[in-house]
Parts: sequence; C-alpha cells; structure tokens
Amino acid sequence: MSCASCAAGIERALSQVPGVTAQTVSFASEQAIVQGDPRRVNPQALLQAVELAGYRAHLLQDDWPLAEPADAERIAQRAAERELKQKVALGVGISTVLLIGSLPMMLGREIPGLPSWLQDPKLQLLLTLPVQFWVGQPFYRGAWAAWRRRTADMNTLVALGTSAAFFYSLFATVFPDFFHRQGLHPDVYYEVAAVVVTLVLAGKWMEQRAKAQTSEAIRKLMGLQPKTARVIREGVEQEIPIAAVQVGDWIRVRPGEQVPVDGVILEGSSSLDESMVTGESLPVSKSVGDEVIGATLNQTGSFVMEARRVGKDTLLAQIVRLVQEAQGSKAPIQQVADRVTSWFVPAVIGVAAVTFGLWWGLAGNPTLALVNTVGVLVMACPCALGLATPTSIQVATGRGAELGILVKRAESLELLAHQLATLVFDKTGTLTAGCPAVTDIWTPTSSPLALLRLAAAAEQYSEHPLGRAVVQKAKAEGIALPPAQSFQVRVGEGVEAWVEGQQVRVGRLSWLQQMGIPCPPASWEQAQAWESEGKTVIGVAQGGSLLGLLAIADPLKPTSAAAVQQLQQMGLEVVMLTGDNSTTAQAIARQVGIRRVIAQVRPEQKAALIRQLRRPQRRVAMVGDGINDAPALAEADVGIAIGTGTDVAMATSDITLVSGDLRGVVAAIQLSRATLANIRQNLFFAFIYNILGIPIAAGALYPFTGWLLNPMLAGAAMALSSVSVVANALRLRHFRPSPPASLPLGQGS
Repeated sequence: MSCASCAAGIERALSQVPGVTAQTVSFASEQAIVQGDPRRVNPQALLQAVELAGYRAHLLQDDWPLAEPADAERIAQRAAERELKQKVALGVGISTVLLIGSLPMMLGREIPGLPSWLQDPKLQLLLTLPVQFWVGQPFYRGAWAAWRRRTADMNTLVALGTSAAFFYSLFATVFPDFFHRQGLHPDVYYEVAAVVVTLVLAGKWMEQRAKAQTSEAIRKLMGLQPKTARVIREGVEQEIPIAAVQVGDWIRVRPGEQVPVDGVILEGSSSLDESMVTGESLPVSKSVGDEVIGATLNQTGSFVMEARRVGKDTLLAQIVRLVQEAQGSKAPIQQVADRVTSWFVPAVIGVAAVTFGLWWGLAGNPTLALVNTVGVLVMACPCALGLATPTSIQVATGRGAELGILVKRAESLELLAHQLATLVFDKTGTLTAGCPAVTDIWTPTSSPLALLRLAAAAEQYSEHPLGRAVVQKAKAEGIALPPAQSFQVRVGEGVEAWVEGQQVRVGRLSWLQQMGIPCPPASWEQAQAWESEGKTVIGVAQGGSLLGLLAIADPLKPTSAAAVQQLQQMGLEVVMLTGDNSTTAQAIARQVGIRRVIAQVRPEQKAALIRQLRRPQRRVAMVGDGINDAPALAEADVGIAIGTGTDVAMATSDITLVSGDLRGVVAAIQLSRATLANIRQNLFFAFIYNILGIPIAAGALYPFTGWLLNPMLAGAAMALSSVSVVANALRLRHFRPSPPASLPLGQGS
C-alpha cells in the first residue's frame, strides 16, 4: 500500500466478500483484521478480493514458534529494497545533472562556465526518460491499479503531476514553433518531473525504513522465543526443538538458559529475570510449585519444570498475538483522518484543474498554469494523514508490551486518555496480594485445631482465596482432612458440606444467622474487632451451632498505596468495589487512601454498579483479577485485568497488566495520554501541511509577493511530511512512566 487511500480501497473490497461483518486495514502495519461468519468466509476469497483490488496479501501465521519469513519471500523483500535504493540513486544522479542544466532558466540569466550542451532539451529528454518511466514506475503501476478500481490515490497525484511536466516539456521540445507563434519561450521542465519523482520515491524509502522501526517491539518479543528445550523423557535428557515440546514434558533449565515454555517447578529453585515479559526489572525467586513463564531468563539455580502451556498457548505467544491485534485496530480519532482521506484525492484533482484553468485564463500563460498545477498535485499527498494515527498506535502498543501492559484495542488507549473519570478497584488479589492467610482463631466450645479441621474439610474443594487460606493453614498445622460430601458453594456467602455425617457451614456470620444458626453477642464483638483491623471474618457452624470464628488477612501489595495516590493526583476518582464486609473494606481503604468504598457486593451486582457509576463523557475503568470480576470488566468502558489473575478475567478485559503491579495502571493511563497527544500532534502536522501547502502551491501568494512554489520544493515537502509524522510517532518508543510523588505520613502499607 502506498497511502491511506489504498487501505480504504482494500477495506471496501473486503467488505464485499460474503459473510464479512467487519474489516480493519492498517496502512502502518500493512495488516488486515477481518471478522465474519467462519462458515461463510473463505480465507482464499479474502485473498482474492485483495488481489482483485490490485494488491497482494497472505495469511498471517498463527503457529508457534513464529517462523522466519520463507526464503523466497525474504529474498523477494531484499530484492525490492535493493531495487528501490538503486532507483533512488539513479534518480538523484540524473536529477542533479538536470538541475545544473536548468539553472539558467530558473535564474533567468546565463551561468558562466556552464556547458551549453547541458541545456539542450533533447539531451534532457533522454536523461529524463529512465527517471520518469523506470524510477517512477511504482507510481504509474499504482495509478493504473487505482484507475482499474475506479478510484484515485497518492500514486494518481504523483503520476498526473510528473506526467504533466514531462509531456508538456516533450511537446515544447518537439514543437517549439508552437510557442514561438504565441510569443512564448518553449521552456522545458524535465528537471521538475525527474526531481519530483526522485524526491517522492526517496521519501517513500525513508518512510518505509522509519515504519520498520515501529514494529521493533514486536520483533523483539518474537526474538525472545527459545529455539530448543532440554526435555527429560524416560530418564534421559535430550535437546529438542521448541516446537516438539508437549504438555506434561519434564524440562531441565540450567543457569543462564531461557525457560522454554510456561510451566511449574517440580524440583529445585532459582531466581528468574522476567523483565522481558512483565517489565519488572528485579529478579523473582522461584521454588517448587511456583509457575514460570516461557522466554524468561534463569539466573542462578537449576530446576526441573513441567510444561503446562506450549506453542501458541504460552504467555509470550498470547502477548505477541494481542500486540498484533492492537496494532491493526483503529482508535476513534482515526475516523477523522479516514473521512478526510476518502474524499481528499478527488478534491485535490478538482483543485488542480481549477488552478490550471484560472492561471491560463487570467495570466494567459500555460507555463505558469502547468507549474502551479503540478505543484498542487505533488504537494497534496494524504500519506501523512494516513500515517498520523496508526503509527502512534503501533509504537505505543509495542512499547506497552515491553512494559508489561498489553492493549487489546486501540480504542482503549483513547478512552483512558480522553474521557476516563473513575477507576474501580476490586480488593482481593488487586489491591491486596491475593494470598490471604488465617491469622486468628476464636472458639468458645472446642479446640482451635478441631475448629480448623472442620472448616478446612468443608473448604477443601473450594477455589475461593479465603477457602484456600483455611486449607493451607490446616496443612501447615499437619492436620489430616476427612472427606467431605455434598459440597456446595453459596456465591457471595460461603460453602456447605457434609463432614463425618454432620452438615458444616463456613461463611459470613450474617449468612449463618439467615440459615437459622444463632450467633451469640460475643461472636459479633470479636468479629467487629478483627474487621476494624482490616481482617475478613468467617464463621464455622456444625449442625445448628456456631463453633467459632476464623480471621483471615490479605496483605496489601507494596505498591498499592502509591498507585492509588498517583491516580488521584491525576484527577481520577478511585473507588473500591468488594464483596467483603464494610468494616474490613473501610480498613483496607484507609491504608491505601481510597475515600469511596462500595462493600458487600455480590458478583452479579458488580456489573450493575459499574453501569450506575458511568455518566455521559465520564468513562469508568474496572481493575480486577478474578472470575467474579469478569462481568464487571466486560461492562466497564475499559476493563483492566491483573495478569496474575484468571484467564477469564484477561479474556474479558481491554488491557492486561502482566506483572500484576498496580503501578501498571498508572503507566497504562500515562501511556494512553502520551499516545493521544502524539496522535494529535501528527494530525496537526498533516492537516496544517495540506491546509497551508495546497493554496501556496496553487499560487495564492503570487498576487501579494510575486512568489510561486517550485514543484520540486512541493515534492520535497510532501516527502518530508510523511517522514516527520513517522519520526514523531517513534518518540513513543522512549516513553517511561513518571514516578509517583512521595506518600504523606500515615498513608501506605
């Protein structure tokens, strides 16, 4: 594709394929994302539609590990780059000679020492021919393809402008008497045609080189994948290609080696550098039972791991896929540029025709009419408009991936930057570490260990963090758990099961009381005391009697308070939304500095509360990690999932924080604001270039200053406009989140 008009044309072609419901074509990444009914949409039909539109396409590979491009394709790409460089070099050489030969005409006087043969129109014609029709071949080929589609694009403008200058000069060379009879000098503008072709092609070459840098982040991610793994099969270690690793394989990882795939440590311990995936710079200690991420670097110890996710299911493969999808998506602000681009080229051709008519009619000089018309055609290129948004999105999403911020849709970046007013945080696993532990046991009737034994027996099949904390405490005490039957979860309340012939209930005191179990005043007093300390209290009942209480504390993440404070300094309202009781929630909120708390919310109520918090032009973002957060994450304008949470939460969110550090929320918002500012700068550059450039090229300044824009300068300006937009977008590669301000005394964990 040569400009944004090409992308629009391909989108129209894809939309006409039966079964296609949505299509997005990115000019910057040169990728198309198509949605539709898989029973009706044939990938080959999509490829054929693109080819009929005048372009070539291939399906993106979805396998893992990602292979290098096929030899034939890589050779073809290098050959095309080599040919482009050769064309630019030839164009520069010939254009320089033509410019020197045209100096007397441009300056209006003879140049001492300049050979007269350099001014010979026939020699200039011979020199210009290879530039016009070999160096400029891509523009003619693109213009012809656009004509076949009954449309026009950047190639059309360049081909029209340079052809007008060339064939006008050819006519003046062959029929000079025609101009003499008109009282005009048969000036030729071969240098204009040659220089414009060369400059525009050189601009496209520089643009391609700059655009290649926008994909640097995703190439670095792809380069992280290890090539081999040391697998233990039947007691024998063997090194095999990474693609041959299977789920369940035992793999040995030695110091200095990369972890081949995602899995869990079975033997040994080590510290791992996970910065290439999570963005966290500090090494992370890992031991038996801990999960490890493929492509991370093992630093010190040796360990044996079991492969849990391989191929395209690994975290690295998912990150690459998310970044690719985000880079191909469009932000709403891009619609402005798309609408302008759709009518821009036809409008420019109309302006050029009017310019030619006015200058010939008013000045009676076809030479001036030609110069200004060519200037308009060359100056008005929609490339900068087409690159303004997608290049920024491409660089920003790649940089986000390097920082452990995975953006699923470009729209999320704009929403976070522009209209976000409220951030809603889940408590457990989001603000807190998500590793609750039993801290206190109260029982008036039985021993603490007996109470813990019954509670753990009832909770042993639970997936809730509080239930796992009870089971882990029992195991730590060496308690053997009896089997439980008829286990049932009461969502948002607790669990119940039959243990040793008796019904055991574990959950909220209010729920136990609703079930007809009396809770004496002493139990309520103890519960309130623990809750005031930020602990969660659950009751344990057997039959119809309350046996006692368990206090469970989930420590805050070390960075939660700093992240909340920084978000509030950014002008955002921070709200805690939790299923925990109000006293415990308020205690946690005080520690992190959150002023608004909505507690005792059931999972199915969270989505409804998100809707209530939303206002026109005041968007709501939800930050969560658990399965119970998935509806709220989907309902929010922007869902932000903690990457250490569940796959369901990540699937329903718009942004995923791989590391789980809440400073990533701050970084995501700062990145989105920097991206939107960068897009606006690009759009300003692109619009102001065309708004000012086209009238100047048409000769608007001539009545006041006597100054006309040389088409060669218009070509240089057009080439530099696209390069400047891409260069501005590349600044996002150096984005770094700003550090938080110091916390006030008494705040923090």
